[in-house]
Amino acid sequence: MLKVLLGGLRMNTDYDVAIIGGGAAGLTAAQYAARANLKVVIIEEMAPGGQCLIIADLENYPGFPEPISGIEFSQRFEQQARNFGAEFLTATVRSLKKEDNIFNIETSKGIITSLTVIVATGAKHRHLGIPGEKEFTGRGVSYCATCDGPFFRNKKILVVGGGDAACDESMFLANLTDKVILIHRRDRFRAQKALADRVVANKNIEVRFNTELKEIKGSMKVEKGVFLNNKSGEEYEEEVDAVFVFIGSDPQTAILPEVEKDEAGYIVTNQCMETEIPGLYAVGDVRNTPFRQLVVAASDGAIATHCASQYIDDLKGQSYT
Repeated sequence: MLKVLLGGLRMNTDYDVAIIGGGAAGLTAAQYAARANLKVVIIEEMAPGGQCLIIADLENYPGFPEPISGIEFSQRFEQQARNFGAEFLTATVRSLKKEDNIFNIETSKGIITSLTVIVATGAKHRHLGIPGEKEFTGRGVSYCATCDGPFFRNKKILVVGGGDAACDESMFLANLTDKVILIHRRDRFRAQKALADRVVANKNIEVRFNTELKEIKGSMKVEKGVFLNNKSGEEYEEEVDAVFVFIGSDPQTAILPEVEKDEAGYIVTNQCMETEIPGLYAVGDVRNTPFRQLVVAASDGAIATHCASQYIDDLKGQSYT
């Protein structure tokens, strides 16, 4: 336990760095912190790896010329952090408070204290909640075109959504195949007009408004979808090779009600990944990043730890034991 005197009051802290969330961003932060000889813990309520665990074949992470499963990829990240001395705590974080420059983290396993906190809780994709979606996730159902689109080159791809993300990802997929179908349950896009216009003008994208996906069917992988035209009431089946769902995501920020967020609910940080609260950082998909990818999350984690280390040095420079 680290003993630090701040503001004339001696306090004990369990860790230099506490990381909430064990995805790529959190695991990278832990590795860099432990390697810098900082006492660090990752608090994760499930298995380390985050959303990477549902990736069947990861093929766009630098340094991996051959596809690797998301599970094996996560295990390598975790082992590397452990090798440097990072500690892991399987628990749920219930609240986070800062008092006298010390963070108090209430978990389901008790309260721990730390000089800094890195929030890497990520964002959860919104699901359609239809039959077949869960069963075929990783086997034709995806929530990331950049990650999985290349597996369906020259295939028939269905995209569900009507916002900026759905339009952006449809444009990306249209570079891989000339058979992209974009459906939206309303009669117009929610996306920016300029972006929506580009989608409509793209010869590789067929847009169907007032259309909903009611079920995904297949045997070992996605084979067809069941569609509903909610204007005419017509229901029909059509063969597709993949379903990409872009109906929004929800950043996991429940433990940080007072931190500044953007209009979509993502945490606002500076270039050091620091929030408006000194010593509190946000990394990966939970922050307002322009590009949500594993390599970006890993970069965020490294930057946050580097800046947290400097912050800790400043704190210790102001204290005495």
